[in-house]
Amino acid sequence: MKHLIDHARSFPQRTAQRPEELSRLADGQSPHALFITCSDSRVIPSLITGARPGELFELRTAGNIVPRHGGPHPAGEVATIEYAVEVLGVTDIIVCGHSHCGAVGALVRGEDLTAVPAVRDWLGHATPLPDGTDSDTPEIAEAVQSHVLDQLDRLRAYPCIAARLADGRLSLHGWFYEVHTGSVLAHQPRPDAFLAL
Repeated sequence: MKHLIDHARSFPQRTAQRPEELSRLADGQSPHALFITCSDSRVIPSLITGARPGELFELRTAGNIVPRHGGPHPAGEVATIEYAVEVLGVTDIIVCGHSHCGAVGALVRGEDLTAVPAVRDWLGHATPLPDGTDSDTPEIAEAVQSHVLDQLDRLRAYPCIAARLADGRLSLHGWFYEVHTGSVLAHQPRPDAFLAL
């Protein structure tokens, strides 16, 4: 924890050489994209994309799960998506899964999550279960990629997203990040595969 505190303490001095970079952020935000990814500490959107402050609006959930629109309970995730699209007017939404994902791994292996009931209940939102033949490997790439595509389908059911997709104001992207190599793959409709960016 000490190194995090030290970094936070020295942050104002390090940014003092570029005061305009942070001062412009006080005027508001206009991010280019909503980046939906896992809460996993190994996945850092700004590091992966090179985004500067104000360029990405982030939503991080265990297993990068997107709740179904119109669910029975209010959800902060739904509010974040709606705000990004309706208020901030993002033009792109990226759903980024990652290798070695504990959440997707638990789902495809059918792990007993009785000891963590909130996690179990949250992962219950990930229906259908991710599909992949690699559930015995730590990377579980196929299962995670299948899961990313399911989350994109869920996003298409949000009315605000459907309307913007229909008129070309919004694009959806499915990414897969390999934590052990740093590579990023993006889903290409033809040939329906995740390929290097």
